[in-house]
Amino acid sequence: MSDDGQFGLSIIAFVGSVFSPYYAKAIRKDKNPDPMNHCALNVALYTPKGKHWSMTERPKGSVFRDAKSFVIGPSCVHWDGQAMHIDIDEWSVPIPNKIRGRVSVYPDQLFDFSTPLDLTGKHHWGPIAPSSRVEVKLSHPQQQWTGHAYVDSNEGVEPIANSFTEWDWSRAHMKNGSCTVVYDCQFKNAQDRVLALQFKPDGSIKPFHAPGRQNMPKTAWGIPRRLRSESEVGTIRQLEDTPFYQRAVVENQLLGERLTSFHETLNASRFASNWVQSLLPWRMPRLSKSMKALPISIE
Repeated sequence: MSDDGQFGLSIIAFVGSVFSPYYAKAIRKDKNPDPMNHCALNVALYTPKGKHWSMTERPKGSVFRDAKSFVIGPSCVHWDGQAMHIDIDEWSVPIPNKIRGRVSVYPDQLFDFSTPLDLTGKHHWGPIAPSSRVEVKLSHPQQQWTGHAYVDSNEGVEPIANSFTEWDWSRAHMKNGSCTVVYDCQFKNAQDRVLALQFKPDGSIKPFHAPGRQNMPKTAWGIPRRLRSESEVGTIRQLEDTPFYQRAVVENQLLGERLTSFHETLNASRFASNWVQSLLPWRMPRLSKSMKALPISIE
């Protein structure tokens, strides 16, 4: 999010796109399809004039990956030792508009941390740089701004709908420079699990007691949502509202401090429904023809 609160950006680099209807179909046909054949760079850009969304899936012939870079068609994620640079060259959907430019993320502190989200250890999550600075320079749509950022990683060995029914996730920056993250997970055949962690500027990680759930109004698509908070939750800005997923900037309270938090709700049961799967190609097109992906030299 930009320092002035006017612009926001979410980027997800997928190896085996977890929300892909094409990957889901491949899993139904072959229980172990190649995840490299289902890669995408998801870009969600929020501006005062509206939002832009891109999530084009590409086959393995259009993908290159090594220790420092991940090339997905014309776009690339690259680590130079000090910062993560994302060079974006994508088309938005359903209205085609170019999204092009560079986003650079400068971590305040790197964390080597990962933990299972479920009791069987099939799904893992871990922040890489929970407190970072971001520099955005886009030519299409033209904008330039700086702000604060968060970087994490999720990985799993099975579709999310196999285990989860829902999760509510939130993160917030605190006055002392720490980042708090709360993962509130609900499962099909297991007890709920809550992870509440504070990632400190000195590199330490401190668990804390998560307060009770505060119910929030349902989304326009009728998704129930809730957030762990010591007080009532207020919505500052609704960023995404889809049949199975919502993202919002909210106001809540943790550890005695009033916070501005990013909050996401994923309804995995709704995501797996046939009617939602039939809608996904409109937001997630796939290019079946490969284009040669090569390492990109980033200056």
